[in-house]
Amino acid sequence: MLEFESVSKSFWTGSQRKVILDRASFRVELGNSLGILAPNGTGKTTLINMMAGLEKPDEGVIRRECRISFPLGFMGGVVSRVSAVENSRFIARLYGLDPDYVESFCRWLCGLGEYFEQPLGTYSSGMRARFAFALLLALDFDIYLIDEGMPGSTDAEFNRKAGELLRERLRTTTVIIVSHQPATLEKFARQAAVLRDGKLHMFNTLEEAKQLYEYDTQGQEI
Repeated sequence: MLEFESVSKSFWTGSQRKVILDRASFRVELGNSLGILAPNGTGKTTLINMMAGLEKPDEGVIRRECRISFPLGFMGGVVSRVSAVENSRFIARLYGLDPDYVESFCRWLCGLGEYFEQPLGTYSSGMRARFAFALLLALDFDIYLIDEGMPGSTDAEFNRKAGELLRERLRTTTVIIVSHQPATLEKFARQAAVLRDGKLHMFNTLEEAKQLYEYDTQGQEI
């Protein structure tokens, strides 16, 4: 279970205060994947980072009573000057997993060939995204966090293998995904919410959430 209780978060932009959350309270139970609709620039990445524990709230309490992933594409914890081999084994030890398994899994999924022995600092953005996604799937979480703004991979074979694995994980795990496109959420979640003026409006179905979201964004570019 992941729970936000009266959580607030805002930033000072230099000219005004930008409110991300204003005393928001909600709960995500295991087995009930959640999609969150929010226009660009409203703080989707900040919200996901707070769920993962990468950013702290200004006020309120966030309870994490299960294993929650780092956001898809997040590269914190890896070191650019060392290879994917060394990084995968280091992350495995952090999570108490078999380094041989995590290295082999990432090597197979990434399909980077000899680059797997090269420093991550030499990778293209697509290669780094493939390694980050492989690490995410190599580890065992109850809730997976996906931010549509995270970089993706353009490698067709990787996308096929990773997509199949993610769909398999969805049978036994929970996903929280934030997006500005309702169609993106249809692939992952039935329950949905709309982030609007710092409030998170929860709905039982995606269709209900879409009605509010499309009304808010009617005539605007999203």
